[in-house]
Order: sequence, then structure tokens, then C-alpha cells
Amino acid sequence: MTDASSRTPHAEESLTVQAEQAIIEPPTGEVVMTLRDVAVSFAGKTAVRDVSFDVAAGEVTALIGPSGSGKTTLLRALNRMHDTVRSASVTGSVHLGDLDVYGPDTDATLLRSRVGMVFQRPNPFPTMSIYDNAVSGLRFNGVRKKSLLDEAAESSLIAAALWDSVKDRLKAHGRTLSGGEQQRLCIARALAVEPEVLLMDEPTSALDPIATKRIEELVGELKNRVTIVIVTHNMQQAMRVSDRCAFLLMGDDKAGELIEFGPTSKLFSEPTDPRTLDYVNGRFG
Repeated sequence: MTDASSRTPHAEESLTVQAEQAIIEPPTGEVVMTLRDVAVSFAGKTAVRDVSFDVAAGEVTALIGPSGSGKTTLLRALNRMHDTVRSASVTGSVHLGDLDVYGPDTDATLLRSRVGMVFQRPNPFPTMSIYDNAVSGLRFNGVRKKSLLDEAAESSLIAAALWDSVKDRLKAHGRTLSGGEQQRLCIARALAVEPEVLLMDEPTSALDPIATKRIEELVGELKNRVTIVIVTHNMQQAMRVSDRCAFLLMGDDKAGELIEFGPTSKLFSEPTDPRTLDYVNGRFG
């Protein structure tokens, strides 16, 4: 691999062109979500700017980069989680298939049924049972038929690899579960409404290594059921679980920029931008 310091100006220019191509190169599979020139600002201060890439169906896309590079900010823009922040502004375009995520006629609540989210720390509803946690999204969407709720609870808990350990105590509070089980319950809750995309914001950061391993295995199993976009600060985890990576880095104006996007194996072994090479090799971040 060529050292960055030995490259000629012509080679650097070539790398820049390659990097730009890598950012907009679409996945080979069906595209489920597209981002074009997405920027997020708070009170007029830009936090993420000019991000463009496609999310392929049936894959895991990882957002990687140093702390403060805008990974979580970008993730939360994909299902309009910033709508609750008065000072927040999102520009550019995000499409879920043909749906304009930020279109004036798009219902944000219904959108989040199609683009679910799992947060850093497990957050089952503390006053609800395991069963009620699993079906809470369906009930919120108006589903009341018990047979449908029962079927969804079992199906989602099986998908989250939790059914065998909780099927005999579904009435117990969600908080009685271990940390890893609570996170899987949150995943089941998101899956019960059958989303097309599942956003995961560092879902193992609060878990021990054993629970982390189980969640990583689960991510690999789930991508055949739901497209996943995951934020992770762990490079080894990104290599283990993702098919594609988007590398973000804070620019001189303190806004997160997309430096490179592409297949995970290529991004870690043959990145087109020297900054990506430095990051994946641990020279900063």
C-alpha cells in the first residue's frame, strides 16, 4: 500500500476524484433509502453537511468516524428524530423508496413505523410487561386484536432471539431482564411493526462483551428481514457486522463531512482517501 506522504500532486488529485466517485457510487442491490446533500444544523450552526449515499436493501450500513463527526446526528435525520428539537434544521433530501421523508405530506409518526430506531442504552418502557413492550408500537398504531398482537409479540421476540428465555414470563416487567436482554427487547419492539429500515445508534455501547457478541450475531441474522443502518465507534465491530461503511470526519468548520462510502472490506483494506486510511489504522480518532 502506498504511503500517503509519497504521493504526487497528480496522484492526490486522482484520489480526490476516486473518493468523490466512491461517495456517489450506488450499491449493486435494490436501493431502499437515498440521501442527497443532507445537512443538519442546530440554531444555525451546521453539524453535518453535504452527505450523499444510498442504502441497499438487505444490507447493514455502518456509520463510522471519530466522536463529534456527526454519526448520530445523521442517523437521527433519517427518521426525523430532529423534529422534536426546535432549533434543528435538515436540508437536502432523504427518500425511503418513493417517499420524500421530509415532504410536507409525510407523517413523521407513520414514517417511524417504517424506519424504526434502537438507541444506545436499552430503554424498555419501565411500567410495561415484556409482552406490552413488544407490542407497544402496534397498539400505538391502533392494532387492538389480541390474536394479531400475540402473533406479533411471538414473531418479534423470536426474531430478536429472546422468545425462548421469556415465553414463560411475558407478564414480567421489561426491567427484570438483563441489559443485553433489554436491548433485544427494544429490537423486538422495533421489529413488531415490520419496519423497512432499522436504525441502531451504538446499540452495544452499554453492554458487556457477551451481550455485545449476541447483538452482533443478531444484526447478521436480521439483515435478511430488515435493512439496518448502525452507528458504531468500534472499528472491529464495523468490520464484523456491516456490508458497507460511511466514514464521517469533522471538517475545519466543525461540521461532519462524508469522506468515503463503499463496501466495508474495500474501505478498510483499500480506502480511496488517505484520511480514511489514517482512521482505520488508528492514527487518529
